Amino acid sequence: MIDSDPKGQFRYPVPAVRDQDDAPFGIMPSQTVGPYVHIGLTTPGAENMVDEDAMSFAAGEIVEVTFSVTDGAGHRVKDAMIELWQADSQGIYPSPLDARSDEGSLKGWNPLLGAGVGRGMANDDGEVTFRTRRPGATPAAAEGAGEEDTATEAPHLKVSVFARGILERLYTRAYFPAEGDSDLATDPVLAVVPEDRRSRLVMEQVGEDSYRMDIVLQHEDATAETPFFRV
Repeated sequence: MIDSDPKGQFRYPVPAVRDQDDAPFGIMPSQTVGPYVHIGLTTPGAENMVDEDAMSFAAGEIVEVTFSVTDGAGHRVKDAMIELWQADSQGIYPSPLDARSDEGSLKGWNPLLGAGVGRGMANDDGEVTFRTRRPGATPAAAEGAGEEDTATEAPHLKVSVFARGILERLYTRAYFPAEGDSDLATDPVLAVVPEDRRSRLVMEQVGEDSYRMDIVLQHEDATAETPFFRV
């Protein structure tokens, strides 16, 4: 759990030891330095991942996605940072790691952080909204896939979460609700998530071209927690 309630109880008792020589041997509570999440990472405008001045887009190709992060006490983590990485509308990652990537897949992205990358800091309401391109389905191992690989992953955003108390990023995914040829049921990555928790990775559509995902770091009910992946 991340401590975010200034009126709440500390997770660990305050020790009476005043000198390190008097401290008993054993495992001590971890100490978090910071928070320094934003230093050197704040890039104004990086939550807008598209360059509409350089390229025109078809209706429905641009979407807005809002994220919130909630800790184990039910409080919004208002200094959270969300970072996104995604494919384009053709399901091509704008990266040399995707053999299908070419000049076309590099166009139309905001150049602040690089093609296909976005980063946003939570506001006072503990939310951050991205403006980005609706991704297409991708080969299951697009980054270096072989020709024999035919499985596909449903359209999704790769999501990293940073915040105070989190010493390593948390990695998850945000899937778009199934539509057309998108089949969440056969997505090989979603298939490794327990069935009763898969819905936590599917965004809610809140408007014609807008979606949201509420990331829950910890909850008494495990099925209410957002699944994270080890990468």
